[in-house]
This record gives sequence, C-alpha cells and structure tokens, in this order.
Amino acid sequence: MESKKDRGEVRIHENLDELSTDLADYVAELSEASVKERGVFAIALSGGSLISLMRNLCGAPYNKTVDWSKWYIFWADERVVAKNHVDSNYKLAKDHLLSKLPIVPSHVHSINDSLTAEEAATEYEFVIRQLVRTRVINVSEVSDCPKFDLILLGMGPDGHVASLFPNHSVLEEKNEWVTFITTSPKPPPERITFTLPVINSAANVVVVVTGGGKAEAARLAIDDVGPECEVLPARMIEPVVGKLVWFLDSQAGSKLKSFS
Repeated sequence: MESKKDRGEVRIHENLDELSTDLADYVAELSEASVKERGVFAIALSGGSLISLMRNLCGAPYNKTVDWSKWYIFWADERVVAKNHVDSNYKLAKDHLLSKLPIVPSHVHSINDSLTAEEAATEYEFVIRQLVRTRVINVSEVSDCPKFDLILLGMGPDGHVASLFPNHSVLEEKNEWVTFITTSPKPPPERITFTLPVINSAANVVVVVTGGGKAEAARLAIDDVGPECEVLPARMIEPVVGKLVWFLDSQAGSKLKSFS
C-alpha cells in the first residue's frame, strides 16, 4: 500500500518479509541509478532493526547484480564505544551486512573509536569534507552540505532519528555537518550524529519503522497533525530537493489516517 503526500511517499507492508524484499529492491535501484549517473553510491546507515531488514541484499539476485565495488559506507549516527562493543552501529552492520558483501574495506568509513565524542564528530566531519572535495560524496545544489545518495534511518518510539532526540539542542545545529551528544536519553549516552541540514540535503532519505510501539510516533511524523502537536525529530526530516520514502509494516502504519 502506498500513498504520496507532502510527508514523502509512504509504503505500508503486510509483514517484515514483504518490507525487507521491497527495501532491498529500492536500495538496489538507487545504487544502480547513482552508479550510472556518477560512478559511486554513497550511503549512510543507522543502527537498530533497520540493519536486519536489509538482509535480502546479501542474497540473490543482489549479491550478483549490485556493483558493490562502487559502494561507500558511512553512518548517520554512531555510539561512541569500541568498534567491537555490542552497542556499536558499526559492529551491527559489519556482523549482519558488510561481512557478507564484497564491499571494498577502504570504502567503509566508520568513526575513530579511540577519541572522545567531540573529537570523533570533528574528525568524521573532516573525513566527509575530504570526500565531498573529491566528489565521492556529492554536494548539495542549494547549500554547501554533502548530498549523500541515500541516508537510511530508523525511528524510535519517541520519534528520534539518527541520534537526534526530541527537545534536544542538537536539533538546532545549523552549521556543523556532524555533531555530538553526551546526554542521550537512551544509553549509551555519548554519540555522534549527522545534523538535520545534512540529512535534509540527501538525494534520498528512507525511514524504516516497524512495530505497534511506534505507531503513534509514525502518525505524528507523517500525518497532517495540528500545530498543537509536538514536532518530533522524524517530522523534521524534509529533504530540500531529495526524495523521502517511509517503509512501514502494518503495525507501525496502523494509526495513519490514510490507512485507517
């Protein structure tokens, strides 16, 4: 089931298998288009259940049809922990995705886990700036921000995306590309995250939301709600020129007006 409106395109799937199949198809299509257009595919991942829902990319036909050598991997947010720590988004992606795909190791850009949160954010932004300079990452037509080919995000029951939490000062950050927080309401407390201007400069943003526990946040993020409602971080995802697509299962989409 699909719906197109100001909040992007909404795709609701009967179950997680259907969602995983559609998500793999969509990512593979974006990869092909990007490689054809500019010779590379720069993708930023997040953590959580999103990674396991990308599992279909590891199998046929994608393991043969996708040009994995052109993929450059980044993280829209990361926990400031060791790379082998259970809370590491890098470890999650490596274990369930990257280790099963023939991606060039030097194309995988994770944070430096030996630094403080502030230092790690500064260094990660520097790495991204270098790659924008060489056009491994495209540049936005409307700002000086990087224009990732795809930023893949999950959403929490509180409406947070990446490590942009409700009512947090980090939502106001306009100048940095990558910033840090040391007071995450959800452990671990120290994280680095892309800022809203970077997310909203992407060519494509995909937000994956599953489970009934996120249905209310999905409604507040997607539906036409009144001005008295709290503006969740997920609702602040509004690509300037890019495309926004929501991948929901039927439970997460159960409270949307258009599907009730």
